[in-house]
Amino acid sequence: MLRYACRRLIYMVITLWVIVTFTFVLMKNLPGDPFGEESLKLTAEQKTLLYAQYGLDKPLWQQYLKYMNNVIHGDLGVSYAFPTRKVTDIIAQGFPASLELGLWALVIAIIVGLILGVIASLNHNKGADIGAMFTAVIGISIPSFVLGPLLSYFIGVKLGWLPTGMWTGPSSRVLPAIALSFGTIAILARLMRTSMLDVLSLDYIKTAKAKGLPQRTIVIRHTLRNAILPVVTVLGPVFVNLITGTLVVEQIFVVPGLGKHFVQSIYSNDYTMITGLTIFYSFLLVAVLFVTDIIYGFVDPRIRLTQGGSK
Repeated sequence: MLRYACRRLIYMVITLWVIVTFTFVLMKNLPGDPFGEESLKLTAEQKTLLYAQYGLDKPLWQQYLKYMNNVIHGDLGVSYAFPTRKVTDIIAQGFPASLELGLWALVIAIIVGLILGVIASLNHNKGADIGAMFTAVIGISIPSFVLGPLLSYFIGVKLGWLPTGMWTGPSSRVLPAIALSFGTIAILARLMRTSMLDVLSLDYIKTAKAKGLPQRTIVIRHTLRNAILPVVTVLGPVFVNLITGTLVVEQIFVVPGLGKHFVQSIYSNDYTMITGLTIFYSFLLVAVLFVTDIIYGFVDPRIRLTQGGSK
């Protein structure tokens, strides 16, 4: 397991290096001025001073080496739009709200998605199966930017059950979390249903049924552990996708997360902010995938690592 973890860690570092390099190159080739509309009001001398201040007057390879050195030391630069604030400080301020919203959505998606998947598989081709899969199709079909306003209007405004926005308390988390998790519920439900049906058709499950074991025992002790492995595999990317997918939901429900900074940085050509957020989310995704791989090795007892790899 240690050898496997070290190998995955090396892959993680290489992947991050490639992402940082490509992000840097792409940002340097974007059209427009890094100082946005303010550049139209600046004289040639002022532009020269700003470019020198941010190191933009140096050759590209020197900028790249300096940027890589800063990234290694955790410095993502200073925002062009907010010259007095570092990108890392803005991330530290906004990410907790995005993370909390993503966690709420993940918990809802796991609970509801797994329950729907199990119910559908145990009632294959019956009413419960059709109903669960219909819900899954609806979840995939309706995007969060459509579901969000609908939930806000009907549940928040018409019924008055929950707040329609503002990050003020636990109740204000429910509607945005549901809007964000709906598509993920559908994915997990369909994946769990397919996995459960595959496991239920295996010989050892048939043997357990032939021995007269109760269905509850068969499902809990013999089916769920193997059926849930594909779900565990995708939880890492799903979790990061929920966090990065809060962009529109945050705007709808006025969540003080990173979504507004991402939108503002694109409009203002704030290259350091765009690059910093991209690198941050990329690191988060790669790190979660690394942890998921390690957890998967512990969850699945069939995985055995040898000198040449795993089997």
